Amino acid sequence: MSMSSDVNRGSFFSQILTSPVFQKKMKFNTPVQITAPGWSISPRSRLLFVGSCFADNIGQKFIEQQFTAEVNPYGTMYNPVSVLHSVRRTPFIADVAFLTLGTNHVWRLRETGEIVDNCAKRPAGLFNEEEMSVEECTRCLEETLALLSERNSEVKVVVTVSPIRYAKYGFHGSRLSKAVLLLAADDFVRRHSDSCWYFPAYELLLDELRDYRFYAPDMLHPSPQAVDYIWERLSDVAFSPDTLRYIDELRPILAALNHRFFDPQLPESVTFREETQARFEAFLAKWKQDSGK
Repeated sequence: MSMSSDVNRGSFFSQILTSPVFQKKMKFNTPVQITAPGWSISPRSRLLFVGSCFADNIGQKFIEQQFTAEVNPYGTMYNPVSVLHSVRRTPFIADVAFLTLGTNHVWRLRETGEIVDNCAKRPAGLFNEEEMSVEECTRCLEETLALLSERNSEVKVVVTVSPIRYAKYGFHGSRLSKAVLLLAADDFVRRHSDSCWYFPAYELLLDELRDYRFYAPDMLHPSPQAVDYIWERLSDVAFSPDTLRYIDELRPILAALNHRFFDPQLPESVTFREETQARFEAFLAKWKQDSGK
């Protein structure tokens, strides 16, 4: 083979490697674009979380960060009717309410015709299982918003659909159930775009993370890492600048509070705990004292 042919071949491969196709960075996921709401969560916001166990996960993150939060006060609620029932019962006044829908399946007690929130381990034969329509789910969300607005006319509502799949319905059945909830959530938020916002937790796990390493060992629930990531995406679009500073300032204090001592009885350990507790109380006074809530 001639030297000129080697040069030509090298030039050919050089052109390929420097072409725009090869210069683009490789992507290993499909990022979900999130439109920010027209409002933000402040350090003094009163937060209510009602819904599936995903509401428990995200609500717990806010509790860990010392927000004023109420998380599923009457237990985990999966369908829109149960979410409505829980909001109706709680006296908590929210500035921001997170409603997480898990399924459109409900259980109706045959004797009374009532939709129950929990079967309380009673025989399945006492109940009929039904599936709510899009319109019925939307109607429950409307009633829930009305209740929240009666207590606080400025309340904001975040609607999410739980990314947790329901294997007992079969994965096709689970997707159909989620589809009903997604349509209802979209319809509801479009009607109340000034005060209600859809946060795509469902899409973040299934479309962006999209890998079983982001699931718990049961392969159905999100892993702690996935919950942390979804929390970060929420903070990026829904937290005020004050809230981001609040969390940054709190982080080292929480780390100090959770510090484990080799010998807790040493004078140095006692002094450290007392000083850290004083820092924590001063932090809360700084951020919470003027809330009036």
